[in-house]
Amino acid sequence: MYTVLGSDPLEELAVPDGTHVQEHDLVTDGDVLVGGQSVVELGVRGGTVIAGERVRFGGDIEADGDCRLDMWCEVDGNVLVGNNAYLGERVHITGQLIVSGDLDAGDDVDIEEGFEANGWIVIRNPMPTIVFLFVYLSQLLRIGEEEAAEEVADEFLTEEREADPVLIPRGARVSDDAWRVSTPASIGDGCRLHGNIRATSIEVGTDTEVFGSLRAKGDIRVGEGTVVHGDVTTKGGDVVIEPGASVRGDISCEDCELSEAADVDGAIRARGEMSFKKAPAADAEQSAESEAEHPEGDAEEAATEEETADRDGFEWAQPEESETADSASEPADDADPTPAIVPLGEGTLPEPDPTAAIVPAEESDLDWESVGDGRTPGNAKNGTQDSDADDDGISGVIAEAEDA
Repeated sequence: MYTVLGSDPLEELAVPDGTHVQEHDLVTDGDVLVGGQSVVELGVRGGTVIAGERVRFGGDIEADGDCRLDMWCEVDGNVLVGNNAYLGERVHITGQLIVSGDLDAGDDVDIEEGFEANGWIVIRNPMPTIVFLFVYLSQLLRIGEEEAAEEVADEFLTEEREADPVLIPRGARVSDDAWRVSTPASIGDGCRLHGNIRATSIEVGTDTEVFGSLRAKGDIRVGEGTVVHGDVTTKGGDVVIEPGASVRGDISCEDCELSEAADVDGAIRARGEMSFKKAPAADAEQSAESEAEHPEGDAEEAATEEETADRDGFEWAQPEESETADSASEPADDADPTPAIVPLGEGTLPEPDPTAAIVPAEESDLDWESVGDGRTPGNAKNGTQDSDADDDGISGVIAEAEDA
């Protein structure tokens, strides 16, 4: 059980994953636990809201579960409770109180705009949260209701919850300007906060956006993908900036470890060592993934072919003749290759086979009768012919040319 009442402060400022500051309201899916003598200048919307002594809220309280305000608490707004409400002595609410369940109020409770409750309304001094829990458990055990006591203990004391609660330690001051605590601060993933954060040490999760600066006495760590719209300063601690983080201001620390994939707009002042951390190699990971995927694809293709063959009920025949022909046409591996280009002076030229440009008529195979389309004299054979007939043939050719 978290120590909300009493002199001991809560261990740290804890902001769970997905917590947002929307329109001056602190919105979370889990419970909200505020230590005594704290100032929350914001409205609160969550599950069960529990506040210690002298806690002041600067906005409305919307609790889906119970709402328990210890004595001397002040709420500058309305209080809407989905279950039961417990108000200690001299609680002051400037707005209206609406309770879906029972209302248990103490002496001198001031509700300026009135209240409504669907269940029982009891005007008395309710016990503090821890005292009430122990008294209730002791009474259940005294009457023999051990199973009921276990259920109550599991409900109030178990650490297993659907969502982690927002823990604000004793003496804290939370506003749009600053979140000031005297304990370590832990901010979850995917949060969106307004204001400068002041703590003994700070750890910010991934994909969180802080509209302000970070200042601590000890170490500061900024997670991957987180954006800080301000400076990151520590008096005696180290600063670690993870890959993908962005700091829109300066960094001042003892030792600084900065990722090569981080972005810092301002100056970096490290009184000690300054080191750079290599960014993860995305290309190497992608290539490794692709190599790992290819064997699976080949195996799937082979399995598909086997399934097709089994389904069809036959095997593909291998053409032996084509393989033999291919192997015969391919040169032997032991044969020496013939060079395509031989240097001048090396190698052996083939013997020339010359063809005569002029052939004697007696040796010619030409059929002289077919020359001239039949106009060649009939007695012309192998270059021998009558001279008178030759003159008549030439004269005829000249006469035909003149007539044309």
